[in-house]
Amino acid sequence: GPVAPMRIRVLTCRMTSGARGSKEQTQPPAPPRAPGPGPQGRRNGGKKKMIKRLIALGVAAAVVGGTGFGMWYLLRDNKSIGAPLTATAEIGTIQQSVQGSGTAVPKESASITLNAAGTVQEVYVTVGQQVSVGDPLYTIDSQEARDKLKKAQENLDNLMKDMADLQEDAANLTVRAPFAGKLQEVQKFEPDQEVTKGAAVATLVNDKKLKLSLYFSYAYEKQISVGQKVDVSIPAVMRSFTGTVEQINKVSYISPEGAVHFEVVIAFDNPGTLTAGMDASAVLTAADGTKIYPYENGKTEFYETRAIVTKAAGPVTGLGNLLDYANVAEGEALLYLGSSTIDSDIRAKQDQIDTAQEELKTAQEGVSNFNAVSPINGVVFSCALESGQDVKQGDTVITISNTTTMLVDITVDNRNIGFIKAGMTMELTDDWGNPCVGTVTKVAMQGEVGSGMTTYPVQLEVDNSAGSLTSGSWMTYKLVTSESVDCIMVPSQSVKRVTDVNGEIYTVVFVQADSKPDNAIDLPETDVSQEGGTSDMQNKMPTPDEGFWPVPVTTGISDNYNAEIKEGIEPGTVVFTNRETDQSMGY
Repeated sequence: GPVAPMRIRVLTCRMTSGARGSKEQTQPPAPPRAPGPGPQGRRNGGKKKMIKRLIALGVAAAVVGGTGFGMWYLLRDNKSIGAPLTATAEIGTIQQSVQGSGTAVPKESASITLNAAGTVQEVYVTVGQQVSVGDPLYTIDSQEARDKLKKAQENLDNLMKDMADLQEDAANLTVRAPFAGKLQEVQKFEPDQEVTKGAAVATLVNDKKLKLSLYFSYAYEKQISVGQKVDVSIPAVMRSFTGTVEQINKVSYISPEGAVHFEVVIAFDNPGTLTAGMDASAVLTAADGTKIYPYENGKTEFYETRAIVTKAAGPVTGLGNLLDYANVAEGEALLYLGSSTIDSDIRAKQDQIDTAQEELKTAQEGVSNFNAVSPINGVVFSCALESGQDVKQGDTVITISNTTTMLVDITVDNRNIGFIKAGMTMELTDDWGNPCVGTVTKVAMQGEVGSGMTTYPVQLEVDNSAGSLTSGSWMTYKLVTSESVDCIMVPSQSVKRVTDVNGEIYTVVFVQADSKPDNAIDLPETDVSQEGGTSDMQNKMPTPDEGFWPVPVTTGISDNYNAEIKEGIEPGTVVFTNRETDQSMGY
């Protein structure tokens, strides 16, 4: 302990002539006489020396006394300890709980923020007013908002057109058959060969059907119509086929004889043995049964013929069924080309489109915000608008909250998060001490580390249909995680950890007894301090000499004050808790 300052009191002696106890003389004393060698001189000199010795001895005694007191003060804690303090083991109830606090906020809230400047035309609500979804809130005129919407829409349209072109380019890297048919005039391609846009690939013909163009005299103009049946004759195979008038072209083909003719296109199915360029004729039958013949025979043609060319440039990466006279289906891949940039270009364009869509959405919301309706059911918490007022971009003009359900965000440490489950309930108390019940709706799986402990966000929902809670209400919560009823309990500080004479570690309480209990253990003579090794004498454990014995116990749960004892002692047992402090000992 600190050393008390030493006070040395110096005593002064006042000497007067005359008898002891006589009154002070009124006349001044005679001047001193120089000591002589005679007896009187020797007596005066010896008396002065004695006085000096007495003063010196007094000072020395004071110094020694002060030093001794300081040494005693310094060493007294190592030689004296406070008397043991005790408590009695009792029957009671112990609870372990998770406790804390959080702020209540509405589960549903909406704020309207302007994205352009304008002038307020009308305001239809006031603060505190109850509103429903769709109720009008205000009207603001803003040309700026309309301009932003138009610009955002045009930007998105242009990007979508660019994307369509890129996707078409990507699709064109694969050359496909435009219809079912037969390939002819196929070009040769090698792997990695660079192919330019517009390069010839093959000619595709539809030979499933054939057509025949014949000229008939205008005298039969009214007797021939589209859809009319025709008897087509192919001399090369000596067979006739049934065809149909597919098209009539009112042209003026003049024969060498000076007659004017029109064209009739006839189509008929190919059984698989016919081809283009075969001589053919056709006979039609008029309504009266008269046979109608063409001016002259014609030659068969493929029903459709198309030149296939590349629509993109790139290296050859693969070949399909690209062979002369190969039959192909509609859409079948014939040639594959590659591109080193098309994929990245499409991804970049998609990113631009995503951004443009967000900008358009914001612009649309901006326009709607100038003729706003309530997005939720609730109460108007704030309204910063007045008719005729000029507002600017970024102003939050209306806030609406639905307080029928409130949310309370809390944090639970890693020691207790295992007790928290979605759906469980917790006791809550508001600022005024009013109780309510919260239901756990969210428990974070990822914690936040700080100050040597991990905490986990947890969200509670509270029914506020009665309207007793307001936004920002401070809520305290408590969740009982475990409870022991009618258990033996002692003050938590009574439970100690010690090592016995055999080196075994025990959890004990020191019980007060006249003699050693049967279940007490022996401690080394030097093991008289609490766990932690503190040298503070008031924290030293009691000894048998003081009437206390270490008894092993089995503990259960504990709270901030008491610990449950499951085995080891009985109710009513007097146990050691601590020692008296300096103040209680009178130091």
